[in-house]
Amino acid sequence: MDHVKPLPSYLVQRYQGWKATTYEENQSWYRHLGTEGQHPRAMIISCCDSRVHVTSIFGADQGEFFIHRNIANLVPPFKPDGNQHGTSAAVEYAVTALKVAHVVVLGHSQCGGVQGCIDMCKGNAPALEAKDSFVGRWMDVLRPGYEDVADIEDNEEQARALEKRSVLVSLNNLMTFPFVKERVDAGALTLHGLWHNIAEGGLEAYDSGSNEFSQV
Repeated sequence: MDHVKPLPSYLVQRYQGWKATTYEENQSWYRHLGTEGQHPRAMIISCCDSRVHVTSIFGADQGEFFIHRNIANLVPPFKPDGNQHGTSAAVEYAVTALKVAHVVVLGHSQCGGVQGCIDMCKGNAPALEAKDSFVGRWMDVLRPGYEDVADIEDNEEQARALEKRSVLVSLNNLMTFPFVKERVDAGALTLHGLWHNIAEGGLEAYDSGSNEFSQV
């Protein structure tokens, strides 16, 4: 394990600052979390993008959200093939073990994964087309959604449309999981779709009645 190096000094300093202030002032709460386990009310599925800060957006404390992040906030279809599925495992654990009341899919502006899907669908990303591209094969989940935005000529408008479409693709795929559908049908679980405008600090929610996203 010689390839593993000591933690960078700036991270060490930040941790020590957190331990001396935030933790020190809330020791009883952290001890409660450490001994009583987690009981989050919601699962948030968001993008890995470093600019998407879920806990800041909702002002959440530790223990409130079960958060899963991946490229382009995608949920693949239910596929019990015996292979390793990180996102599906997170959904299964949140719904069947933690019994969260809400699953929220959060997309965002200027998503690099979504742009990669667009480039791939237009034939402009041969590297992503390669079988050994993990990003490319993951973005195959979103390929069907591209068909709905393929006719949009403005590049920025098309990207924004597919960012929102990625949320809907994920919400539809969630319903292919039997344990998700069962709890939704029983009224024990609700699904929600959001899109976050990073530059403007905006948050839009999907309305199934109008089939549109509108400002929260």
